[in-house]
Amino acid sequence: MKPIRLMSGFFTVGIWTLLSRVFGFVRDIMIAAYLGTGPVAEAFLVAFSLPNLFRRFFAEGAFNMAFVPMFSKKLEAGEDPKRFAQDAFVGLGSVLTAFTVIGVIFMPALVTMMASGFLGTERFDLAVYYGRIAFPYILFISLSALLSGVLNATGRFTAAAAAPLLLNVIFVGALLITAFTVGSDDQTKMGEALAVAVPIAGIAQLTLVWFAAKRAGFPLRFGRPKLTPELKRLAIIAAPAALAGGVVQINLLVGRQVASFFEGAVAWLNYADRLYQLPLGVVGIAIGVVLLPDLSRRLRADDEAGGRDAFNRASEISLALTVPAAVALMVIPLPLVSVLFERGEFTSDDTAATALAVAVYGLGLPAFVMQKTFQPLFFAREDTKRPFYYALIAMVLNAALAIGLSPVIGFIAAAIGTSLTGWAMVFLLWRGSRNMGNAAHFDARFKSRVWRVVLAALCMGLVLATAATIMKPFFGIATVRYIALLCLVMIGIVTYFAVGQMIGAFKLSEFRRNLRRQDR
Repeated sequence: MKPIRLMSGFFTVGIWTLLSRVFGFVRDIMIAAYLGTGPVAEAFLVAFSLPNLFRRFFAEGAFNMAFVPMFSKKLEAGEDPKRFAQDAFVGLGSVLTAFTVIGVIFMPALVTMMASGFLGTERFDLAVYYGRIAFPYILFISLSALLSGVLNATGRFTAAAAAPLLLNVIFVGALLITAFTVGSDDQTKMGEALAVAVPIAGIAQLTLVWFAAKRAGFPLRFGRPKLTPELKRLAIIAAPAALAGGVVQINLLVGRQVASFFEGAVAWLNYADRLYQLPLGVVGIAIGVVLLPDLSRRLRADDEAGGRDAFNRASEISLALTVPAAVALMVIPLPLVSVLFERGEFTSDDTAATALAVAVYGLGLPAFVMQKTFQPLFFAREDTKRPFYYALIAMVLNAALAIGLSPVIGFIAAAIGTSLTGWAMVFLLWRGSRNMGNAAHFDARFKSRVWRVVLAALCMGLVLATAATIMKPFFGIATVRYIALLCLVMIGIVTYFAVGQMIGAFKLSEFRRNLRRQDR
């Protein structure tokens, strides 16, 4: 296999993720317009959160973080990676089939675990109904994640990165078809259509990456599970990662539980989450997907210098793209939320509450991305225990902040806990990586550029705040509000990159060069 350029892979994943997130915004704009922040919206959001919660626990939190390094090393050494991938596919599928059945049966308990504030209200019954329809998604999306790990480890990023786009396209189609055939006034039917779209999207994603893996020489199939020595080792390595993933999900549960006691707050936090997930998805997920197999291969080849360069360049570009995004989310949250979501059932009060959450999440955005660059340092070494211990500490801190502050400041305590805990996790990961040798140390180039990135972003923030004040009247005019927001965003982008280039935070030529895809 030809050498894989880290940044080329990063931009491939990032561009497809950006497309998916754009369609995700279209999806959420439509959900906000049709359902607002009412009981059907909150019930569906909780129902959809349940398979996603366990998906991160099983697939992303455990299997991918343990499977990808093992698979990458077997691939590099020629130690029958196809058989290993086949055994892992069958094993994961068997476990999740049983788990899916259990989840559907005990859905009322799962909804209570997620949002006990719904008990005794219309939201609870709707969430249980929608949850039973949507829950099988965990089986399809987790197997998709494993196949995506196979593709990423072999340097084929496109299909795995494009798969999430199908979810949002299918959601948009479900909303449009239901609005046309049933009518948008029947919110319960709209929620039901969205719930049905969830497992359909999972099947579509699994189909796409399965055919891509087959073309790559890995036609994985269902069969009888076998507990091989390699799977035993995988389970031993994956267990701490699964526990760490479980701790992260407990943090999300705490936030959701706090929000469920404030009417409309589950929806406010969800829409705010969608805004900060755009840069997090494009940058953080792309870095995590590409960096982990790259580091695993370099460690297998004892290439410590190459590993250090990969880690530093990933950290550098992560901050160069997310620090300005974080500043923008903190400086102009009201125009963003108002233009994107305020229509139909989504009112000005919803805009104000959601904008507050966006600003708080923006504070934690760089931390969420930096976690994606630090964690592969541990997982590439098959060290899943220390991230678990750090996640436990973060869980306690998050619970203390979210639960302790909620009686005083309300639902926003959940967002504050999430952001501050994100920075605490980064500190713990950084401190834990200091004994890993040179590969985990920041080099001179990173140190010389990071403060310039922050300075360029602050200059951009000042210009954005001034421009937003001047343009404020235009955001209330339906015919020009979208153009006004686009102009505001472009002002921020031009300012940041102009100042950054001028003071040496980065070189625009590097971005252009990395956007050119390499032949594989």
